[in-house]
Parts: sequence; structure tokens; C-alpha cells
Amino acid sequence: MTTGPDPKEVYPNPAIKELVFLNNTIKNPNIKVGDFTYYDDPKNPEGFEEHVTHHYEFLGDQLIIGKFCSIAAGIEFIMNGANHVMAGITTYPFNILGSGWEQHTPQLADLPFKGDTVVGNDVWFGQNVTVLPGVTIGDGAIIGANSVLTKDVAPYTVVGGNPARLIKSRFSSAIITQLETLKWWEQDIAWISAHIDDLMVSKITETGVNELILSTKV
Repeated sequence: MTTGPDPKEVYPNPAIKELVFLNNTIKNPNIKVGDFTYYDDPKNPEGFEEHVTHHYEFLGDQLIIGKFCSIAAGIEFIMNGANHVMAGITTYPFNILGSGWEQHTPQLADLPFKGDTVVGNDVWFGQNVTVLPGVTIGDGAIIGANSVLTKDVAPYTVVGGNPARLIKSRFSSAIITQLETLKWWEQDIAWISAHIDDLMVSKITETGVNELILSTKV
């Protein structure tokens, strides 16, 4: 029985030096990543945190990424620290320039705060994707290359563009409901290994998904 790669390894496949299991490279406690999610970057595979910008501890916002996600190079998660005050006439951040202007630092309550950025499980990011603060991306979503995500993405949809818009749903609403019930990423690794062909290349039909659910051991 195959059990797959060790989720505690940084480089799960020694032959692919640009691909890392992301959670084994993260040091920031406000970035949480599930097992088997990988980041593929030929230039700096262990440098993912450099692509989570304006992420200031005093704001407390988190980047949460689920299991079995595929993240390509060029990803950029912009966090809440990038926001400027927008309630007044100007958005100019006088306070950060010092020389007395720091006395006019706004209260945290005055800053737009979009909350945590949350990525579900089994999400595929194409190259050069930018995600704005507070966006939630549902399970099984596909994000097209060069997209800019300004709002939430529904589970099992394909989005793309700037700003990203819905291109299509991957499956019917009935199948999506079944897949959300299955939550294959929560099964034990032996079950996943035994069902890789079903998960990857078997044609999905209403009956096929039901049979897969019936064979699930949670």
C-alpha cells in the first residue's frame, strides 16, 4: 500500500527542487497552512512569506490556507496593513512620514479592516495571482493566471481576470453539494492513496460521486 510523500518534508520530491510543502517553510504564526499544500517557485521556493505583504502583527489578521492546495509562482497575498484611511477627504498617510506628522496617526478603528484571508482546500492558483485583504476562496476553486481577487470565490468555480470574475462552475450544483459532503482532503492518507484515480481522472457523474462517498471511511 502506498502512503504518499511525508507531509513533514520541505521538499517532498527530491527531483523537483522548486516545489515545497508550504507549511514546513512558514515561520509567521499568523500564516496557517494545511498538509500537502505546495508552493512552486523556481527562483525562491522557500520564500513564500515574502509574498504575504503588509502583514503587521499589531493588526492580528491571519492568512489561512487549507490542505492540498497548488500555489504557483508570483502569488501575492496583500493583507490589511496595506489599507489607508478612506473616511476623509484624502487617503494620504501623513503619519508614516514622521517629522511631527506621526502625531496624527489614526486609530485602528479608523482603518478599513477586511478580516482574515481564507483559502479552502484543493484550490489551484495559476501564476501571478494577487489576492486582496479579507477574501475567502472556497474549496476546489481554480484561480486563473494573472488574476486579481477583490471578492470571495465560491467553491468549485473557475475565476479569472482583473478584477477576477466567474468563468464557470466546475460541476453541477448537485455534484458540488456531494463533493462538499465528501471533503476528500479530510480522509486518512491510506484512503486518499487508494482513491487517487477516482479523484484525478475518473469522469464525474452523479452516480460516480455517490459511489465514492459510499466508499468513504471517515
